Amino acid sequence: MTHTAYTKKYTHLIGFVLLLAAMVLLASACGRAEADPSGGAGPGGKAPSVLRVGYIGANKLNLPSGAEGWGFYKGGAKEELKKLGITDVQFVGFPNGPDLSESLISGRIDIGSLGDTPAILARSAGAPSKVITLNSSGSNAFILGKKNGPTTLADLKGKKVSVKKGSYMHRYLAGLLKEQGIKDVQLIHLLDEDADAALVRGEVDAIATTEVRGLKMIPQGFPVLDEAAKDHPALVGAGVTVVSESYLKRVPDIAKVWNDLRIKALDDLKTQEDAYYSFVVENTGTPLELVKKTSAVSRIQRESFTDSGIQALKATKDFLVQDKLADTDFKVDDWLVK
Repeated sequence: MTHTAYTKKYTHLIGFVLLLAAMVLLASACGRAEADPSGGAGPGGKAPSVLRVGYIGANKLNLPSGAEGWGFYKGGAKEELKKLGITDVQFVGFPNGPDLSESLISGRIDIGSLGDTPAILARSAGAPSKVITLNSSGSNAFILGKKNGPTTLADLKGKKVSVKKGSYMHRYLAGLLKEQGIKDVQLIHLLDEDADAALVRGEVDAIATTEVRGLKMIPQGFPVLDEAAKDHPALVGAGVTVVSESYLKRVPDIAKVWNDLRIKALDDLKTQEDAYYSFVVENTGTPLELVKKTSAVSRIQRESFTDSGIQALKATKDFLVQDKLADTDFKVDDWLVK
């Protein structure tokens, strides 16, 4: 296996942003000359009968977790969407946020739920998206070292660290290294399974990983060098749901209907939390004890937008722009559909 290394200046993200910018220009030039596979109508027309929804993961039931996933699992969410004339919902799982963003730009999906960092990076490159809800907050992450390897963050100087490019773990790691003044760290872009395997084999010295994967690996003897929620809460991530501007123009009520179905599903799952946790276990294959910790009902946000959530989103955007990880600055308030 060959690993693509990139420096602390994160040139891979610049390339990602440029790619997204090129895709935006291409999509605009094409002017949607091809027929819309979902049967979309023009502005002000009837909603396409098919809604294509992207999420992060490869789940058994092909559904996202959270309130939305529960709503579609139980059927209530589909009933809400029928108010718009939507009779079929197609879900697509993605390994990471940048891949989901590319599909939103190209028109292969209409709505997507992903981390705040990849959504911001895409928007900064000109991706025509709007945020219709901040659906979760406090996304935890870990920095784990290899066995018999680094035991502190300072030990990462001159070492190889794996992280998914453009993810909220990437923003966490970048912020951490900057805050601690740790330089000369070689970052390796690997997806989750490859990163875990590389750490086990000792091919990387540490990984930045999600809370679920971290809690699975810690009992195996991999030392925790840092935990976002515990050690650096300002660097935790959040989840957003975005819609393409073209879809929003055709179906302006999608934001309200989507948030209505999300709130109704949340109210329902709160009356049967054990059943909800069983759904997440079946869907993701994550053990129940980890589901209750990492997918706690208390973490699901009821309000579409909170003042604290918006401020956190702005802080993440400012960091990415100031550290030259994002291409251009933009106003977060103009990005939100309230």
